Amino acid sequence: MATPRACLTSPTSGPLPAICPRAIRTGSWLAPAPANKLRRHAALAACASACVVTLLAGAADARSLNHKYKSRGHSEAYVPRYNPVRESPFEFPGSQYMPVPWSEIAGWSEDDPREAFAAFQASCRPISAQRKPSTDSKTLGDSLRDACAAAKSADVSDAAKTRVFFETNFRPVRISRLGEPEGFVTGYYEPIVDGSKTKTDVYTVPVYRRPSNLFVRGYSQASPSLPNSGDVFRKIGRRKLVPYYDRAQIEDGAIAGRGLEIAWLKSQTDLLFSQIQGSARVRMEDGSFVRINYDSHNGYRYTPVGRVLIDRGIIPREQMSMQRIRQYFEENPDAANEVRRQNKAFVFFREVQLSEKDEAVGAQGVPLTPGRSIAVDKALHVYGTPFFVEGELPIETEISKTPFRRLMVAQDTGSAIVGPARADLYFGAGTEMGRIAGRIKHPAKFVMLVPNSLDPSARGHNMPLPDIRPSAKIAKLFPQTPVTEPAKVEVAKAEPPKTEAVKPEPPKAETAKPETAKAPAATPEKPAAAKTEPVSEAKPAIPAATTVPLPAPKPAEIAAIAVPAAAVAAIPMPEARPTSAPQLAKNPPPEAKQEAKPQRAKYKRRVHRRAPAQPSSFFRFPWQ
Repeated sequence: MATPRACLTSPTSGPLPAICPRAIRTGSWLAPAPANKLRRHAALAACASACVVTLLAGAADARSLNHKYKSRGHSEAYVPRYNPVRESPFEFPGSQYMPVPWSEIAGWSEDDPREAFAAFQASCRPISAQRKPSTDSKTLGDSLRDACAAAKSADVSDAAKTRVFFETNFRPVRISRLGEPEGFVTGYYEPIVDGSKTKTDVYTVPVYRRPSNLFVRGYSQASPSLPNSGDVFRKIGRRKLVPYYDRAQIEDGAIAGRGLEIAWLKSQTDLLFSQIQGSARVRMEDGSFVRINYDSHNGYRYTPVGRVLIDRGIIPREQMSMQRIRQYFEENPDAANEVRRQNKAFVFFREVQLSEKDEAVGAQGVPLTPGRSIAVDKALHVYGTPFFVEGELPIETEISKTPFRRLMVAQDTGSAIVGPARADLYFGAGTEMGRIAGRIKHPAKFVMLVPNSLDPSARGHNMPLPDIRPSAKIAKLFPQTPVTEPAKVEVAKAEPPKTEAVKPEPPKAETAKPETAKAPAATPEKPAAAKTEPVSEAKPAIPAATTVPLPAPKPAEIAAIAVPAAAVAAIPMPEARPTSAPQLAKNPPPEAKQEAKPQRAKYKRRVHRRAPAQPSSFFRFPWQ
């Protein structure tokens, strides 16, 4: 603020305030602020006090935690430290796993993994093409990207170098279902069936493509293929959705005449096996092939027809195979229709542009490799994951135990493939491959190759340990499972004999003589003798010399005997039901009225007290 100057002074009139220069405001009119040093010192003092309080509180917490830590039996003191966010352990739902060294895998050094490496490279193409991270909550997730990147520049000129690639980029983990030491494998193939482009007298069974009124939640009609599980609906009108047709309705012509036919086959058995395998090669009359592949299903759960035949005792379990099922269907066409319709699931196909030499395309969208591709549970595993399968399978003959120790790659799935150690081995196309695949249903061991970025051992070390197991005294005082009381069971078992013992004896034993108490036991009526056994056990034993058995009376004499009054009095009879409801008196006495209707509880009435009246005064305002 500028310093005001003094007013001009007239020699005759003195100071002239009218021409006094006014002060110009250049700052605040308030009092000057305190010095900056004082403010800085006050802020530093407040920060120092806050730090001291924080340190004292932390020391108190550390002392309390140290006391709790030592009370649990730990010798070392508790040291508070920064606790970073830990990654969850390596986990598969409903499974058990154990890391194993490469040397403990039987057959790993003898197998030639070059074909498996080629299948792995084929699976890496769609994995590397993904620009966005996967939203699936599977255990492996996007961890195969690093191994796919290393596969582009890997040297796989021989089996040993290919084996080094997998040993460098993966770690083996033996996996199985929880509580089971092994997994289970089956086989599948691509059937070759005869067909025609048009319907004839020989080819009468249609192969349908996906109908336009089929809807799956979460998918649009423009999706290239729909999942093999979940609810499927058909639209009626504009908004109403109902379950789709089952196999019986479709075979009876529910969707016929809509132009959905891709080809026509000879029998329903050829169509059924094509649907079970998920793909087929239809050989036309002119020698050309039409390749069909899975596209969608009608939403019903798959029921194996082989299980139906086993449960009915038609085919023994040890003789079950695809060839045996086909033989039974051909010999019993009427029964085949009923058995086949027990499987309500129905598969719709799409035509794929593949040549005769190309292999079938799996669920991952890449061609399958015979002997190296497997179908797995897609809810647990990621396509492209390598598995080493160990087992003894009947590959050469039906009774042979051929050692099967190969590195396989997950590239397909199936509705019947459920579990962490469950796989379907792909053997190729043709009748001979179908024979081999049809007789494989055997246990096997699974070793999953996990990328190095997912180390289950390292993740397990970072997880906190559970609480210490309680002592035997605490476990006895607070049991986890309820203790059953066996006394109640014994009482319940002892009750029926008591009810039998109270029943009166037949009147014929009472009316004769006292010595004839055991006469009913000699009669041929078994129920009467059984009922009197508890009573005879309760009475004292009578010597055999004093008992004189009398002949049993005739039925006419039994009917003539009158029932004694003592026996009638021993059995209380219920009171007779009145013919009409009793009428109440019109004017009952007050005592009876109180008994019939209990007096209602009295509640205190709330009393609102008024303010005391003010004393009157003679003073009044003028307006009163």
